[in-house]
Amino acid sequence: MIPRAVKRLFHQATISDPAFRFMFQPGPPNEVVAFDCETTGLDVRRNDIITIAAVRIRDNRILTSERFEAVIRPEARMNVDAIKIHRLREMDVAAGDRIQLVIPQFLHFIGGRPLVGYYIDFDVRMVDKYLLSLKGFELPNKLIEVSKLYYERKYGDAPPGTTVDLSFAAILRDLDLPVLDQHDAFNDALTTAMMYLQLTDLRQRGVRIPRQRQTDRPQTTLA
Repeated sequence: MIPRAVKRLFHQATISDPAFRFMFQPGPPNEVVAFDCETTGLDVRRNDIITIAAVRIRDNRILTSERFEAVIRPEARMNVDAIKIHRLREMDVAAGDRIQLVIPQFLHFIGGRPLVGYYIDFDVRMVDKYLLSLKGFELPNKLIEVSKLYYERKYGDAPPGTTVDLSFAAILRDLDLPVLDQHDAFNDALTTAMMYLQLTDLRQRGVRIPRQRQTDRPQTTLA
């Protein structure tokens, strides 16, 4: 697999649309963007984005007034299992815009800011598959994975054999964050933004998240 840094240099040198060169410039200092997608399924090649949302974070503030939300009419049929998760039916997204219109709007919202997400690699790959065909490049932004920040704060000094739980629920519980209606793109982006701020604060202060002993409570190990 080609490293993202190498792809970034290649795409920056070969970009054909000068209107999007701003994506390769640094965003405003002390700003990042949390974002999330809901999709017709979990196969990047065959499934489509149906909702995408993002919210800007400046210093230690979540700027809910600076948000991006879009409903997208997909080409792929809706996966029944996916509908059970995000509760969006084909009729619910039938009036949405096509992805060709949404992607440029999304790029102008995020600019060159780092992107924050929970298992963000999937969301980025979903965006990249459209972006590469539409504009000839992939997202060049720095990626910040909140589950990695959480792992560092809770399990970074754990002894071998420790059971690791990186689930969304575990992070919410340990950070004492409110449980919003999940699998809603904006709610998930907003929750991820709150996770990011708390975990960044813990790291800056050198504070670790306490671990319970293995016998105290069973934990779920994620593959």
